[in-house]
Amino acid sequence: MIKACIFDLDGVIVDTARYHFIAWKALADELGFEFTEKDNERLKGVSRMTSLDILLEIGGLNFPREKKEELAKRKNEHYRSFILKMTPDEILPGATEFIKELKEKEIRIALGSASKNAMTILDRLQLTSWFDAVIDGTKVSKAKPDPEVFLKGAKALDIAPEKCVVFEDAEAGVEAAIAGGMKCVGIGTPEVLGKANLVVAGLHEMNFEKLSRL
Repeated sequence: MIKACIFDLDGVIVDTARYHFIAWKALADELGFEFTEKDNERLKGVSRMTSLDILLEIGGLNFPREKKEELAKRKNEHYRSFILKMTPDEILPGATEFIKELKEKEIRIALGSASKNAMTILDRLQLTSWFDAVIDGTKVSKAKPDPEVFLKGAKALDIAPEKCVVFEDAEAGVEAAIAGGMKCVGIGTPEVLGKANLVVAGLHEMNFEKLSRL
């Protein structure tokens, strides 16, 4: 029986992907190379420093660690300038309703995100109080597809992994859920997220009945 749901943030509850893209593109522009939306797909679900490594690989650049930390900080400053203006209107369709239904059914809820800005975003969306636990980029050291973020979420909820369902929009996140011994609902398309137990276009297509059948 499913007792807990662990949600990724970006692309599942809110779409901050466009803010990430604009921020990474601004950095690439400063460094003198083109960064496209297709390139940005490679950055979904991975940590900031891993994303930076991919960005620099695309640009054919390599820098010492100190310089890379400076670049990552600059990107984050671009990104935070956008998310600090976010409002609850930016919550993706169906997310609030589904989470509310889970709370009514006494399903435990956690956030499992690589983002170090997750708490800022939840606060801006006025969603913080809905989560029983928040595991974000400040609490993990391994990027998805390593299952660390989800296993820590299950532990924080005191629920066995096999009784948890993860909601993810990135292939690396689906792989992380499976590696952690959890069921997974992919948010997106079967072509990308085919390894998930169920794929839906968004949380507006989810309800407790569908969850129970997993």
